[in-house]
Amino acid sequence: MQSGGKLLSGLLQYGDIAVAGLILLIVIMMVIPMLPPVLDILLIFNLTFAMVVVLVTTYTKEPLEFAIFPSLLLLTTLMRLALNVSSTRLILLHAYAGEVINQFGHFVVGGNPVVGFVVFVILVIIQFVVITRGAERVAEVAARFTLDAMPGKQMSIDADLNAGLIDDREATQRRREIEREADFYGAMDGASKFVKGDAIAAIIITGINMAGGLVVGVFQNNMGFAEALSTYTLLTVGDGLVSQIPALLISVATGIVVTRAASEVDLGKDVLSQLLQEPRALYITGAVLLFLGLVPGLPAFPFVVLSVVALFVARNLDIMSRQMEEEERQAQQEEEKQTPQGPEEMARMLQVDPVSVEIGYGLLPLAEQEDGDDLMERIGGLRRQLAGELGMVLPLVRLRDNMALDANAYSIKLRGVEIATGELMADRLLAMDAGEAEGELSGLQTTEPAFGLPACWISPGQQDRAERMGYTVVDPVSVLMTHLGEVLKGHAHELLSRQEVRVILDAVRESSPAVVQELVPEVMSLGDVQKVLQNLLREKIPIRDLLTIFETLADYGPTISDPDQLSEMVRQSLYRTISQLLPVQEGRLRVIVTDPQVEEAIMESVEQTENGTFVALDPDVQSSIITSAQQQVERCMQQGIEPVVLTSPGVRFYFKRITEQVLEGLSVVSYQEVEPSIEIEAVGKVSLQ
Repeated sequence: MQSGGKLLSGLLQYGDIAVAGLILLIVIMMVIPMLPPVLDILLIFNLTFAMVVVLVTTYTKEPLEFAIFPSLLLLTTLMRLALNVSSTRLILLHAYAGEVINQFGHFVVGGNPVVGFVVFVILVIIQFVVITRGAERVAEVAARFTLDAMPGKQMSIDADLNAGLIDDREATQRRREIEREADFYGAMDGASKFVKGDAIAAIIITGINMAGGLVVGVFQNNMGFAEALSTYTLLTVGDGLVSQIPALLISVATGIVVTRAASEVDLGKDVLSQLLQEPRALYITGAVLLFLGLVPGLPAFPFVVLSVVALFVARNLDIMSRQMEEEERQAQQEEEKQTPQGPEEMARMLQVDPVSVEIGYGLLPLAEQEDGDDLMERIGGLRRQLAGELGMVLPLVRLRDNMALDANAYSIKLRGVEIATGELMADRLLAMDAGEAEGELSGLQTTEPAFGLPACWISPGQQDRAERMGYTVVDPVSVLMTHLGEVLKGHAHELLSRQEVRVILDAVRESSPAVVQELVPEVMSLGDVQKVLQNLLREKIPIRDLLTIFETLADYGPTISDPDQLSEMVRQSLYRTISQLLPVQEGRLRVIVTDPQVEEAIMESVEQTENGTFVALDPDVQSSIITSAQQQVERCMQQGIEPVVLTSPGVRFYFKRITEQVLEGLSVVSYQEVEPSIEIEAVGKVSLQ
């Protein structure tokens, strides 16, 4: 058994050589005369191979499981033609082509050439007229319908991807399956012509063999006309039968493949389950057979026997179906009796969506648009956009209606808790004033929810006029997407769970296994890596460059255990990324610097505990720092400068924690986080007042 397994493994390993050798053997068979024993083996191999193919087709659940079938059709057809050439050569030269053909010509048809010829013609007619033509037509229609359905299937995949129902990998796999299906049915449409041509060739070859054998027997071998006719006709018919039986099996396999619909089980189980699913059909059939058996003049025995069999099977199927219905009814009753106190049910009830958007009934038209610009598609596009910006795949956003909300209101929830709200006008456009608009518009005055800009809901007919006046005009879906995007970016660190960090580590491990193996769990735990990534996302630093992040953690992790300090080291390694996020104009960055006294006061108040470090500033000193920072930020904004605070590396983290509650969104960077080529210009200073 072990040696057989090794042989099979070797054949699979060198399958390309085996197939190439088979093709060469087919060509050799057409040219070089073969010994009758070798021909016997090849004829039996041809029959065996045909049986294997037809049995494999019955066990396939869908056509693509046997995608190599069109190529097999070509190979089997060539093999049969090569065997016909070899057998014809032996028949005409020696009036003997091996025991297989001889026995098929004498034993199978009783040595009667007329009977053999009639049987051969019937087999050819069955193959050519019935099976081959039907399979050819089905393959042609299937190929046409498959190609016509491809655009719709592609759109369905895109819709599922945009809605978040599938990921990119599954979408790619489904697109590949559609392409393979189209290629398969297209190939089957052409390959079915091989079977048709084989049937025609069999008729022609048989006629040529009979005529040629008669000429050779009478004029070359000095046989009598009757003897030559009998000898060569029997051999020719035997050759035709031994070739047409495998051809018939291959034709049947072709018909099964092209007519097979996708299913969860094989053909045999499908036939029995669907044919015997209705006992009443068998009851009626049994009754009709019994009636025919009682009709005078008809043979009673076969009708009565088959009637009893049909009624017996119908009775048993009826009993089985009733038992199954009773079991299903009892199971349903048990399920209805169960209260949601079980662990699985309680776990399901405790699950909450990471992010959800609830809309009022007045905004439902936005979610049901048919122009390809509905909410689900836009949300899917937003998730892809944020994944590119932040470097993490955000969880699915659940969209649902909430009748408790106002008609035009929406609510953005994080793990079931509302964190942002807003209102939209489904039939209007929002015109926003970014400070450059001139004049006023007539409409419903409001405030843009994401950035707090003054805005106005206008009718679509006012769009051109509003844009000429300097307003930025957007549709209501874009307003919601902008608000949702800012909310997700602001809370991305809360959405980064340990499970998602594990997925990130596994992805990096595929390309850079060494750094991940060194980092986790040798240097840091999964939770500490999560805290570092969360610190970066909290300040909207992308984590796309995961290799640099993990290598930095692996370098400093053995000596620094505090995740906050490790986050600062990672920020310094990402100085190019951080510099691109800063408002640099013409190579110059305008910043607010911190007074040395402020930095000294902060560093002296830093206390280290087992749970990390924190700042214990005197309340008056802290209030003074925050007040000074507020004044400098307001001054920069009045001058049209986007405020950025520049500190020393050791102070940056603590200064950010002191001011983030009051000055949310303020960019605080250290000197090591700014690219050396950028020129620094101080426009203010945070000092103790």
